[in-house]
Amino acid sequence: MTKPFNIPKALIWEAFKKVKENGGAAGIDHESIEQFEHHLKGNLYKLWNRLCSGSYFPSPVKGVPIPKKSGGVRMLGIPTVADRVAQTAVKLILEPRIDPLFHPNSYGYRPGRSAHDAIAMVRRRSWEYDWVVEFDIKGLFDNIDHNLLMRALKKHCEIPWILLYEPYRVSGTINPPAPSSRTRS
Repeated sequence: MTKPFNIPKALIWEAFKKVKENGGAAGIDHESIEQFEHHLKGNLYKLWNRLCSGSYFPSPVKGVPIPKKSGGVRMLGIPTVADRVAQTAVKLILEPRIDPLFHPNSYGYRPGRSAHDAIAMVRRRSWEYDWVVEFDIKGLFDNIDHNLLMRALKKHCEIPWILLYEPYRVSGTINPPAPSSRTRS
């Protein structure tokens, strides 16, 4: 039986190796990378098969509150291991196509660039210019127009399976942490 999307198994394997290298906590299913590895062949095959057949849907994302220095908390979303493998597979295809389109002064979430690189550039430029413009888009990922984002993606990517799954990735549902099992005294 022919599957609607031709996704190489080697891509899924490469994605898993990167997820394992990066580490990370278990998602909402409580499955660690080590537990995922106990049934690695079956887990990767199931993920690949679902991606190729068009039946893959990511799980909700586990929400973990992270304290902010300024007070309050922000929610950190932790996907399941399988969902991180799927996301990484998409990234392995998209990043080389999309990254060259970014402005050379863009440093956030870029391969081979870091916050330290951005700081070094600011230091160097502080000797060249008399002024600095600084801005931060508060809640960018919470407030970005996903329709606009998808239109931009469609302009630069014509791979059907990525266009099918990317909307789920950028709008993942974050489930709040379960209440503590402690009883009040």
